[in-house]
Amino acid sequence: MRHFLFLFSFLIVQLSFSQQSATSAAEVEKALSQKAEMAKNSLVKNISLKNIGPSVMSGRVVDLEVNPDNPTEFYVAYASGGLWHTSSNGISFEPILDNSQTQNIGEIAVDWKNEIIWVGTGENNSSRSSYAGIGILKSRDKGKTWENMGLKDSHHIGRIILNPNNPDEVVIGVTGHLYSKNQERGIYKTTDGGKSWKKTLFVNDETGIIDVACSPNNFNIQYAAAWQKDRKAWNFTGNGSGSGIYKSVDGGSTWTLSTTTESGFPTGNGVGRIGLAVFDDTTVYAVHDNQFRRESDGKKKKSSDELTKDDFKTMSTETLLALDNKKLNTYLKTNGFQEKYRAENVKNMVKDGAVKPADLAKYLENANSALFDTPVIGAEVYRSDDAGKTWRKMNQDYIDDLFYSYGYYFAQVRVDPSDKDKIYLAGVPLIMSNDGGNTFTAIGKENVHADHHALWINPKRPGHLINGNDGGVNITYDDGGTWMKNNSPTVGQFYAINVDNEKPYNVYGGLQDNGVWKGAHTSEENNRWQQSGKNPWEMIMGGDGMQVQIDNRNSNVVYTGFQFGNYYRLDLGKNKQTRIQPKHELGEAPYRFNWQTPILLSSHNQDILYLGGNKLHRSLNQGDDWEAISDDLTQGSKEGNVAYGTLTTISESPFKFGLLYTGSDDGLIHVSKNAGGSWENVSASLPKNLWVSEVAASKHKKERVYATLNGYRFDDFTSYVFVSNDFGKTWKSISKGISTSPVNALVEDPENENLLFVGTDNGLYVSFNQGTSWDLFQNGMPNVAVHDLVIQPEAKHLLVGTHGRSIYKADISKLQQMNTNIMDDDLYVFDVDPIKHSKRWGSSWSSWGKPQTPGLDVTFYCSKKGTCTAVVKTADGIEVSATEMDVAKGLNILSYDVAFTKEGKRNFLKKNKMKLTEAKNGKTYLPIGKYTVEISGNGEKETIEFELK
Repeated sequence: MRHFLFLFSFLIVQLSFSQQSATSAAEVEKALSQKAEMAKNSLVKNISLKNIGPSVMSGRVVDLEVNPDNPTEFYVAYASGGLWHTSSNGISFEPILDNSQTQNIGEIAVDWKNEIIWVGTGENNSSRSSYAGIGILKSRDKGKTWENMGLKDSHHIGRIILNPNNPDEVVIGVTGHLYSKNQERGIYKTTDGGKSWKKTLFVNDETGIIDVACSPNNFNIQYAAAWQKDRKAWNFTGNGSGSGIYKSVDGGSTWTLSTTTESGFPTGNGVGRIGLAVFDDTTVYAVHDNQFRRESDGKKKKSSDELTKDDFKTMSTETLLALDNKKLNTYLKTNGFQEKYRAENVKNMVKDGAVKPADLAKYLENANSALFDTPVIGAEVYRSDDAGKTWRKMNQDYIDDLFYSYGYYFAQVRVDPSDKDKIYLAGVPLIMSNDGGNTFTAIGKENVHADHHALWINPKRPGHLINGNDGGVNITYDDGGTWMKNNSPTVGQFYAINVDNEKPYNVYGGLQDNGVWKGAHTSEENNRWQQSGKNPWEMIMGGDGMQVQIDNRNSNVVYTGFQFGNYYRLDLGKNKQTRIQPKHELGEAPYRFNWQTPILLSSHNQDILYLGGNKLHRSLNQGDDWEAISDDLTQGSKEGNVAYGTLTTISESPFKFGLLYTGSDDGLIHVSKNAGGSWENVSASLPKNLWVSEVAASKHKKERVYATLNGYRFDDFTSYVFVSNDFGKTWKSISKGISTSPVNALVEDPENENLLFVGTDNGLYVSFNQGTSWDLFQNGMPNVAVHDLVIQPEAKHLLVGTHGRSIYKADISKLQQMNTNIMDDDLYVFDVDPIKHSKRWGSSWSSWGKPQTPGLDVTFYCSKKGTCTAVVKTADGIEVSATEMDVAKGLNILSYDVAFTKEGKRNFLKKNKMKLTEAKNGKTYLPIGKYTVEISGNGEKETIEFELK
């Protein structure tokens, strides 16, 4: 009976997870239209966001397109950072997709002859943060404008190939949805430039096309790689019987399966991702992520070998007790067992029956072990020399340490157009073969990032390569002997950011595959650092960078780390790091840690640190010792190869120590009012099973808490934002007005309780009334995923961590002052700070330098759009400058250069017998003194004072 009840409850859980539905393309399209209208009418459309970098570590490149007649000109597509163009061999770049509705790219293709750019939106790598797109974009004016050509429910585009003789003939491989089944996947072809599309190949609703390649001599000869996959938040199956290679001889209009059971290419459920490269009409290469299991080599381990985890899985109690203590201790120490677990203690625990030998293997199991310990065949190279009829495996030995067991992220092969036997494979390293794939040499160097996704080979100059990887762009002219780095675009993919209280304050952030970095918020993005030898941003931790906490007593003490809960306490002053990850007890199930494990320093005591696994852990001494202060705060683990049933967010109320909230990846929110003594699940009334991306205790009211949920991992793009004013007992939705997009972050302003900011997968929003209504806040920032938000309270700055365009900063001091009284006024002008006068205004240190110029920004609110006049006067009423400006409803900015107009200068000199010196730039600046600014509009007039000191 108990077994039946378990099965019944298991089925209920499975059913509840399966009920999540993908957001339709029509809903997404409607939301994007609404967002465009919001941009026009936003109250904050004149408040700018400034990108502060960093750029040095770059971000994930997914594709390159190089001008065949001039290889110093090329386009670079970043997974979530947009499309960038260079005509200077990568010395400088310009973004050309910023005016589109997305920055998410899977593939690009360029018709150089007709100057047409095609962008397949939605990244083709099925990673944790591979964002969906909105179809196929086309530009006929080098990226000034973009037209959506359809396939709007494709989500992810694998490849685009163009007929070199017909600009209207295009073949596209559509990968399809990442987390759900859909019909819009397969091969699509257009013969009218994208006005209409015909689906010419469809395998099934779980199988898409990840690669398409054609003969360089004949567009009609094409090959397509079908890839069956099933990604869930808790499991990723990157292989299936639907995977295989198809061939077309009529330009992609019809297709035939090439990899039959008789072809020599693997078939069946273990076939994973495939990459293609065609040399000529008869020779084609395929790199295959083979997910079939390896056969045992039959070799027996020597008795002198060190113990491994697998030894304990089948070891008897008697065998363990007979082990040499030194040998057992070596295993325990090298695998990070807690100090209390040493040979004698462990043997006593086994004797007493407290633990079993298998527990010494189980102790080491975690998400990474499931990832790397899977004995699959992995990367292999096949070649066909008879136009795809038969295939021959080229590598005799395993190609280890290229894909590991996550080949779904790679599988790119390129063949040198001038040498049939010279190929390149992109994986964790970049490797090259001169014998068709039998043997390989790594060609990465010290300044070339790992994880490679794009490679261009110069057909006219062998050895000239342009490479795209998780760390940007590299160029070589000697086949990888030496590389230069081309990382000026600010395309960092941040997971989390934070700030300290130094002057100037520093910004910290963890990035996808690029570690954790620190830099002053005043740092300038330029090449001066190459002269000094020191970049203003500094890496302080490697791996996939995660959350950061900074001790507010000593900013040299930083807590951060990398994926799956691998956290450290850093002492930046002493260049010292101490590992602080909590350890489970021997015999217990291992803790589960999310890819982005949450950490939090208590605002009440900076020695107290919280860290979330599946339980909440607390340290009272900076991470040296830990205690679990909860039971499992999730729905429990699910069978799969990805850590799941984990905590994703932690918050502690500033009003009371130990008033704690946690959120999990499977939809649970818990509260403890007694420092973990007891916990209450307060998520029963919220949508089920969604990722809790943020839970935030209010800074203004003890009972108030905010929560954001995220359905991205079900392809559910609904915006979920909630508030509770009773510790989570009841919740109210406050997401109305946010354009449909998954929500990642929420921050409440520390000064104005009505002011909220929310970051989504496609932008930033602000509310002046606790979420009753929202305004789009994106002046200066494209439509990019916002992963984290933090406010520096003293500077009154909002920092925006994006997953694709690095970090933005906005002055929110005026937003903090907004209230119902101001918003009810027809006209309101905010006070300005004094300006320090300088005799150097309008001049520079040399005739070649740029002149120093002052500026005064006067912010004012208008209840409706129209025209306003601004008049600047001296304290005794002399008009020195005047202008008229069109204004929008909401906040407007008058930017004044602190200079006389010609008429104003005459007015001033009539009443003041003093010498005014004209600056070298031709302007005459106001002298030291007090002035007023009068702004008139909407039938009202407001005056403020400012001073030049």
